[in-house]
Amino acid sequence: MESGILILNTLAEPLRWLGACALALMLLAGCGDKPDAAVEAFLERHWADPLPPQGTPPAAFSPLEASLNPEACGQCHADQYAAWRTTLHSKAMGPGLRWQLMLMNQDQGNRCLRCHAPLAEQKALLALELGWPNAPKPPPPDFVPADLGHGGLVCAACHVRGHQRFGPPPRGEVAEGGPHGGFTVAKAFEDSRFCAHCHQFPDDGPRIAGKLQEDTYQQWLASDYAREGSGKQTCQSCHMPDRKHLWRGIHDPEMTRRAVDVTLSIEPAGDGRYEALARVKNSGAGHHFPTYMVPKVELVFYRRDADGGSQELGRHIIGWQIDTQITREIADTRIPAGETREFRQPFVAPDGGWRVELVMRVLPGEHYERIYRDSLSRAGQLPPAAVPLLRKALDEVESAHYELLRIEAAAGS
Repeated sequence: MESGILILNTLAEPLRWLGACALALMLLAGCGDKPDAAVEAFLERHWADPLPPQGTPPAAFSPLEASLNPEACGQCHADQYAAWRTTLHSKAMGPGLRWQLMLMNQDQGNRCLRCHAPLAEQKALLALELGWPNAPKPPPPDFVPADLGHGGLVCAACHVRGHQRFGPPPRGEVAEGGPHGGFTVAKAFEDSRFCAHCHQFPDDGPRIAGKLQEDTYQQWLASDYAREGSGKQTCQSCHMPDRKHLWRGIHDPEMTRRAVDVTLSIEPAGDGRYEALARVKNSGAGHHFPTYMVPKVELVFYRRDADGGSQELGRHIIGWQIDTQITREIADTRIPAGETREFRQPFVAPDGGWRVELVMRVLPGEHYERIYRDSLSRAGQLPPAAVPLLRKALDEVESAHYELLRIEAAAGS
């Protein structure tokens, strides 16, 4: 039986809503393990699969302290909450996943919820919503908001276990006591392995053409960014600068622009024939650009003539292209960290003045777009409630397109 089903089984009775399983977590301070071993041990407990229910809140907790609602956290952690609301983490249970859950059984759904809505309380609410077996009969306790299942990767998913709070070493003095009994310091929050729970499949995970479908952490390990020293960049130092809860990535033009250096040149081939050469260097991402199958970066070459005429010369894709059934690799043109890939476009040019323009566009959800369009072509076979969500999901990924840059080159450049 899938472990995800077991956690929903534990939520079927009133007492188990409150967590018959207590989560025994150990404070790293004073631990005799070596630092790396201590981090590994903490992460093994912290990201137990599946996560146990929180259990009964401490008697001294106020309703605000006990709540798993991100808005409750935002009462004191206002900056972190405001930043989180702008992120994909907060949208991890958007329409793009919710319509698919309607087609899944409980076993399949829990594989997705492991990262998209990992708390036991979130899974229980979604089991109720979707009519999965073994969903809890009683209503959730007061500390579980009714919309928590749609909250995505909420604050508690990373910071709360057994109603105990966890976080990185403080940068200043921390007053004793305080809300929710303070927090337990864990250096793992500053370690890239913390993020690997969702951003790295295990070695026996699903593969296409021998490549893990999610391999970001290993890509980072193979890069110069992972080397100890002044140049080391962790997932957190890049995606959470100054500990800001931003997690910007391929959806963000500024973040993406910092990841690449692009040059364009024209090489003559004789008899009015030329070749435009674009060199794209992954100079700023600590993993492949882009890291896995969903995003694509499109290079479009245009010839702009002196008389105002314009002609598209060709298109090239940077990315890992997989068929919509996720069974076959079409092409893999991703660029590993620090490496450069060349894209050549032959063309014929008329006499007179002309130049070549390269437009770089980003399609953050290109793989999803193909899946959603294919699914909409068979909308009559889907549950009626799934179709509006599917249409909304397609609108969202299409609206996320953006132009990253334009550069030009003329003959002889």
